[in-house]
Amino acid sequence: MFRTLRRGIAVAAALALAASVAACSEDAPSGNGASVPGVTDSTILIGTHQPLTGRAAAGYSKIASATKAYFEYVNDNGGVHGRKIEYKIVDDAYNPAKTQEVVRQLVLQDKVFAILNGLGTPTHGGVLDFLKTNKVPDLFVSSGSALFNQPEKYPSTFGFNVDYVTEAKVLANYVKKTFPGKKVCFFGQNDDFGQDALKGAETVLGSVAAKQNYVPTNTNVAPQVGALKAAGCQVNMLATITPFTALTIGTAAKLGYRAQWVGSSVGGDFVGLSALLGKAAPLLLEGYVTSGYLPSPLDAANPWTKLFKEVNAEYNGNTTFEVNTLFGMAVGYTFVQALQAAGKDLTREGLMEAVEKGGFEGPSLVPMRYSKDDHSGFSGTQISVIKGGKQSLVDTPYVTDTGDGPVEPYTKGASTPPEKGIPTA
Repeated sequence: MFRTLRRGIAVAAALALAASVAACSEDAPSGNGASVPGVTDSTILIGTHQPLTGRAAAGYSKIASATKAYFEYVNDNGGVHGRKIEYKIVDDAYNPAKTQEVVRQLVLQDKVFAILNGLGTPTHGGVLDFLKTNKVPDLFVSSGSALFNQPEKYPSTFGFNVDYVTEAKVLANYVKKTFPGKKVCFFGQNDDFGQDALKGAETVLGSVAAKQNYVPTNTNVAPQVGALKAAGCQVNMLATITPFTALTIGTAAKLGYRAQWVGSSVGGDFVGLSALLGKAAPLLLEGYVTSGYLPSPLDAANPWTKLFKEVNAEYNGNTTFEVNTLFGMAVGYTFVQALQAAGKDLTREGLMEAVEKGGFEGPSLVPMRYSKDDHSGFSGTQISVIKGGKQSLVDTPYVTDTGDGPVEPYTKGASTPPEKGIPTA
């Protein structure tokens, strides 16, 4: 009996040891021998939450697939330090409660190495404490909110988009020069997005003549647009996501209200707006002003646009190449730079240190700000105007700060792609 019992214990112990060895082999060891979640000798698993369905899908559902396409291109060319990038994209429908659910799944069940480019201020804002507690790199958040630039409070979180204060200052500077004497008003989302953009606009213009806001769960913006019309607003600055930019302009047309619209890049993609506004788009969008900190997807002469269009054709089903497609590939390119800089002995801490060292170059029209004390992304933007059915960059890029510093032109220009369009260490 005891011999049988001892044999059973020995078998159980052997099985437990085998399971332990198998589990350890799933993650690659770091330099100190500890395993790194999501990293093996041949792969790196990262994840993201995106609005693949729901009210925000029309504007942003193409971003992650473009990022994944760039990763597949890199993988086919040897990966990063011999590892291929696996990108798990999950749908949160732009619902903050759903975001918390899917991010917990990515971290606790899928054990991703990092979260990349999680989209949205109200959505991603709700998972910051969770990611901090679990020490997960939270890179290149798809938002310009100052919420994602708090190195002391959230050391693992880094923004990507130009922050909303900086962008609004550049847009307001354009409004001040181009529409002098006009009554300027503001319409924005009722969260950090809208608040930051209003702050930037009023830093340059002083108090706006009228201001309205919306909640993303209510698609009736007629009362707010009617209030702007009643106030005699001639130029309206918008802090709206793409579906609400289209709703606002479309509602104004139904109310017989004509005004100059100047909106954040977050909701200013011509292709996305045209799809939502339909046949009336060319007329309704004529003269619309927004901004961009990446080259135009319509600029066939730009080497970055050419590179990303080729990747899009081969790895992304040759889908319509638009602002969000180019944006997604820029995210992928920047992340690969970070992985290269972090080195072959990849750790979460090493990746975050690599981003804080900064020095990234890529398709951006302006420098990136990354440092130990600054976790925001792009330092400025360039004005873009829709004319004759085309969206084109005008003037020159401008940079500024989030305070009362001047809005200044940036003339250095973007870098050119490296060989094969893949960054090296």
